[in-house]
Amino acid sequence: MARTGAALMLPGLPPGAADQLLPPALPGRFFAAAVLFHLAAWALLAWAGPEELIGFSGGAGPVAAALHLITLGTLAMTAIGAAIQMLPVITNRPLAGVGLCHGLFWLQAGGVALLSSGLALPAPRLMAAGGGMVSAALALFALLVAGHLRRGGGLDALGRHLALALAALAALAGLGLALLADFSTGWLGDHRAVAAAHAVLGAYGFMGMLAFGFSTLLLPMFVLGPAIPEAASRRALALAAPALACGAIGAATGLSWLAALGAGLGAAALLLHLRAVAACLRRRMRRRLEPFFLLLVSAWAMLGLSLGLGLALALGAPADPWAGLWGLVLVIGWLLGFVLAILQRILPFLAAMHSAGAGRPPLLPSRLAPAWAATLHGACHLAAVVLLALGLAGGLTLAVRLGLAAGLVGAAAFLLYAAAVPWRALQARRPALSSPPHKGTPR
Repeated sequence: MARTGAALMLPGLPPGAADQLLPPALPGRFFAAAVLFHLAAWALLAWAGPEELIGFSGGAGPVAAALHLITLGTLAMTAIGAAIQMLPVITNRPLAGVGLCHGLFWLQAGGVALLSSGLALPAPRLMAAGGGMVSAALALFALLVAGHLRRGGGLDALGRHLALALAALAALAGLGLALLADFSTGWLGDHRAVAAAHAVLGAYGFMGMLAFGFSTLLLPMFVLGPAIPEAASRRALALAAPALACGAIGAATGLSWLAALGAGLGAAALLLHLRAVAACLRRRMRRRLEPFFLLLVSAWAMLGLSLGLGLALALGAPADPWAGLWGLVLVIGWLLGFVLAILQRILPFLAAMHSAGAGRPPLLPSRLAPAWAATLHGACHLAAVVLLALGLAGGLTLAVRLGLAAGLVGAAAFLLYAAAVPWRALQARRPALSSPPHKGTPR
């Protein structure tokens, strides 16, 4: 079905690009799973209680299970759903192997459920089964993206970001399987050092490069601003690649000077990226910025703060409480904040695009998004990060308890937001019920 009306919503993309939309249920199931895993993670943390979180120093348990529900559940599910939907639109070429995406979903969703259950219990066999399924799902995702990039062309800056993200993903999967095996065999020399490198590759490498790459295209769409110049993206990437290598190798080997160099290069790459984003925002046509943008700004700030905390750790700051603060700011503050901000905007955006056709103009995304739920979620998310940081830094049980409650309320609000978008779209597309005829009116 042609979607010429929807194409007007995609500034800077090839004409007819919106015709490459997948059936909404396909990316939608990834987004729905991401939202449910998000709620499950906060519920598990709230059940575990402040003592588990304050005393967490790695290893299996409910905190590790919740962490993987967020990283492999919410973050990876969102990344996969956004990639399989937006890559065909951006390139104006159909996605090959759409049928494989159904199997990809069940591998990833089932793997996350098994892995998190195995970590929470703990049960090494469940961990191994879940880890194997997730690795297979991410490998399939990498093949789909790499194949599309090879056929698509015209993706200079984005293609380089995605290539670096896939390279980080390969190393990330290898280290992840090694860490899972170490729980039962103990064959790794320094589990914590390898876990730190695993976190660097996942947060700054795989998810970070996806975030940088797609934000250069999605943000101008969302705010109706000019495209971010290719040269600016290339300069930021030229610093991000060695930053990632230095950070991961430095963390794994204990070479503090190399890890510190990685943090410094990463901060420089972030400044270049944000400078290009700021130039786009200054010239935007959409003057009013929705709640998603405030969450996005806070996520970028958390990314910078995480690099500062990483630098402090590399220079000898004590692991207690600095390592816990680094993990909190990195995963909850930066990555989860960024991904939920993008989901908050992309859900009504895609629903509006799908609403066009058969002579109908596309619905306005603002009509589909319940602003109160977005505002409540954003406020609760930021409150959770601040309260948890205070609790971890000072060992304050009450602050941690309040932070977990805020995170759980925010996750519930986001679930209501995500459910309201397709419901409103469905209601808006339904033909109006004909009123009963008046007396004397021909039937």
